Amino acid sequence: MTVLDAPVLVVVDHADGALTAPSAEVLTLARSLTSGGVTAVALTAPDLPALARHGVGEVVVPDLAGLAPEVAAVAAEAVLAAVERTRPAAVLLVSSFAGKEVAARLAAALGSGAIVDATGVEVAEDDGLVVSKTVLQGTWETTCTVTRGLPVVAVKPTSVDAVEAPGAEPAVVDVPVEFSAAAKAVRVVSRTPHPRGGRAPLGEAKVVVVGGRGVDGDFSAVEALADEIGAAVGATRVATDEGWIDHAAQIGQTGVTIAPRLYIGAGVSGAIHHTAGMQAAETIVAVNTDPEAPIFEMADLGIVGDAAQVLPQAVEELRRLRG
Repeated sequence: MTVLDAPVLVVVDHADGALTAPSAEVLTLARSLTSGGVTAVALTAPDLPALARHGVGEVVVPDLAGLAPEVAAVAAEAVLAAVERTRPAAVLLVSSFAGKEVAARLAAALGSGAIVDATGVEVAEDDGLVVSKTVLQGTWETTCTVTRGLPVVAVKPTSVDAVEAPGAEPAVVDVPVEFSAAAKAVRVVSRTPHPRGGRAPLGEAKVVVVGGRGVDGDFSAVEALADEIGAAVGATRVATDEGWIDHAAQIGQTGVTIAPRLYIGAGVSGAIHHTAGMQAAETIVAVNTDPEAPIFEMADLGIVGDAAQVLPQAVEELRRLRG
């Protein structure tokens, strides 16, 4: 297997001071691409024990000079300073809303190209990166490569299984940053984190149960099944617009993009504005009373029935099998 000689730089995310699951996945992928080691860049205080468990040899911490890392220009210029210090063969990020914007700004500053929503990355014989991504509602699997400059790749959460490779605690290197006037022009005046509850964050979950118009305002069966199988709860735009569930649960073009191992849609019709956000799911199960619903065209398993009856039966059977 061909690997890179130079290090790979990974922009890692933290939540409540802990390394996020998607970042652990990207670090696992980075290790498979290089023999030159993995360097992390952290825009908040790094979780050094977790980074050590995932094989990071060095952590670059840019000096943000009191600026907010949530501002895309600040984050991109901080990562650019880490790139100039590290001289990596590639930069990997998590393909979140923030990650995509940072990737675009970073590639523009470097005069190179960015590929987002990647589902896989390999090293070609010429030491370039070959990136896989799913497009057009999951009907096409494409391969892309950056033809000029430093490759910047944002990887979809759940595309890689995180595997630990414990090592010594990484060295921490502080890096100064010369911020532009544009980066300094934005000030964050308040922060309101979305409540996470006890379930996995929607964008990071490997299993997601989604309610649509067909649940008719009652998400109790959706939530019961999700809790039984350790899944996150999502929704279509109709369900959130009707106020049946918080807008943070919306999946689709104007919501969260997910790529779980298993997607279960209850009363979801399969409109394009929703399926655009879940097309990369590995296995799709759909429950709908309408046998002509578009969701059945992309489903691996389709059940024609009322979700209010089918989902409780599934929960009951799961509990019976578990004794």
